[in-house]
Amino acid sequence: MSQHPSPILLPEAIAAPRTELCGPEGWRLAYYADRSHPGRPLLLVHSINAAASSFEMRPLFEHYRSQRPVYSLDLPGFGHSERRAADYGPPLYAQAIAELLTQVIQAPADLIALSLGCEFVARAARLVPDLIASLVLISPTGFDAKPLPATNPLGPILAHQSLGRWLFRLIASRPSIRHFLARSFVGSVPEAMVEYAWFTARQPGAEHAPFAFLAGRLFTPDAIDLLYDRLTEQPVLVIADRDPYIGFERLPSFIVRHDNWHRVTLEPHRGLPHWERLRATIEVLDEFWAHPPFTGTASRHLLFGSS
Repeated sequence: MSQHPSPILLPEAIAAPRTELCGPEGWRLAYYADRSHPGRPLLLVHSINAAASSFEMRPLFEHYRSQRPVYSLDLPGFGHSERRAADYGPPLYAQAIAELLTQVIQAPADLIALSLGCEFVARAARLVPDLIASLVLISPTGFDAKPLPATNPLGPILAHQSLGRWLFRLIASRPSIRHFLARSFVGSVPEAMVEYAWFTARQPGAEHAPFAFLAGRLFTPDAIDLLYDRLTEQPVLVIADRDPYIGFERLPSFIVRHDNWHRVTLEPHRGLPHWERLRATIEVLDEFWAHPPFTGTASRHLLFGSS
């Protein structure tokens, strides 16, 4: 059994120019950009899993690239970004997002994040608040009824180098990828998504960031108090229905207490509405950006009907 996955050339997740920037601590960060059209920039941030990448945000990139500048970041350890063996944690990911906003976009942008990426953009908003015009959180983590466990039972396996690599190869196999993705789709899983996930998981160093994720080191304990409660300056839209991996039990009471937050439901979907309900997602996004919820103590402007 080989110690490392055989290197395979990684295709582009999005058919757009891909560029690199030097991120925090010299990290090489890859991002896709289409600046063909003027307007307020849009930055897309993918989720975290064994084979994450900008591919997860491709439907939104493809739609909005003909209307405004659009960017999609491959987070550290994923896609075409550097995958060094390092101490991955929430500050690294927040700083990577902040660096792209500061070095490249250099203007207030709308951000759309998926799943655990929502915690990272919330943290980035504390670093560069003036560069974030609004936030859209799709199936955000951190609102579960149960707190994060103090330890992960996979810890001893992940700490063992050969066993950890064996586990990753198992998780990142095509059947496993298809199985986990199928839980996130009401309909059939796009085969292109399975294939790209397999390709990106076959890159050298692909296991480092997912190991940190599986060990629980990428989550922020008490994310509501430490991250989301502090998003008071920007309008925030949450799209959350059902997700096999995430609970939203504490979200309704949170939304009631925050005038600059609003939630919509777009079922049927299981965490990826921009893949299964793209048209409805686009309508909600466009309405939100045109008429965001009021901030501060002003009364809420409900534009989306019941949610």
